[in-house]
Amino acid sequence: MSPQYRSHIPTAGPAQRLQRLDALRGLAMLWMTAFHFAFDLNHAGYIHQNFYENPVWTWQRSAIVSLFLFTAGMGQAVAVAQGQGWPRFWRRWAQVAGCALLVTLGSWFMFPRSFIYFGVLHGLAVMLIATRWLLVRRVSGAALLVAGALLVALFWLAPAALSAWAGGSVIEALNSRPLNWLGLVTRKPITEDYVPLIPWLGLVLWGAAAGRWLLAHRPGWLAGGGSVPGRALAGLGRWSLSYYMLHQPVLIGALTVFGWLTGRG
Repeated sequence: MSPQYRSHIPTAGPAQRLQRLDALRGLAMLWMTAFHFAFDLNHAGYIHQNFYENPVWTWQRSAIVSLFLFTAGMGQAVAVAQGQGWPRFWRRWAQVAGCALLVTLGSWFMFPRSFIYFGVLHGLAVMLIATRWLLVRRVSGAALLVAGALLVALFWLAPAALSAWAGGSVIEALNSRPLNWLGLVTRKPITEDYVPLIPWLGLVLWGAAAGRWLLAHRPGWLAGGGSVPGRALAGLGRWSLSYYMLHQPVLIGALTVFGWLTGRG
């Protein structure tokens, strides 16, 4: 990376974060909380919604995951541009991967037949490595956009292509748990959260391309957002992983206590 390019990058040390990027991540967390609260209300029997087929909920879920992964890609572009080394990357990656394992264990206790084995954190752990490698290799922004578009297109094209040209044994292998994390499937697996590489890595790559472009052409934009709501969302976004791990136990615990107090527990 040229010194001229690096000189336009806002610093983002502990005392100075890129507030608008943090706020975008915080918005995804807030939206996710509202979605999960509705899901928990439904699971507890307070409302009756089909979260697996109703477009009101399935499209919301897709939008939330898209925003979260897009900001993850932007964050990787910033980290690489600021010269973040591999040791720091791997420390953060270990936190994500460790939390993914905790999600698997927790979901297995709650949903033993549909536990989460490749949800958003599992997918993110793989996608971060792929995106980081591409950024360090100086893959162009245009190439990142094209690769992302191909991955998203594969999501729509793969089921028909596999059904038309692949044999039954190949289709079953790709649909099986050891391989369905790739996303080349003809049916969605039975699991409470499923974020395979296809198409979701495409969103991370688009975010990385957007982050790189903003750093080069609009370096002040990511650091902006000084309004009171923006600062609140940015504060939430700075602790996104901790918040992600804690919000569901808190919501479920609150609903459990409410059920006991109202005689519905």
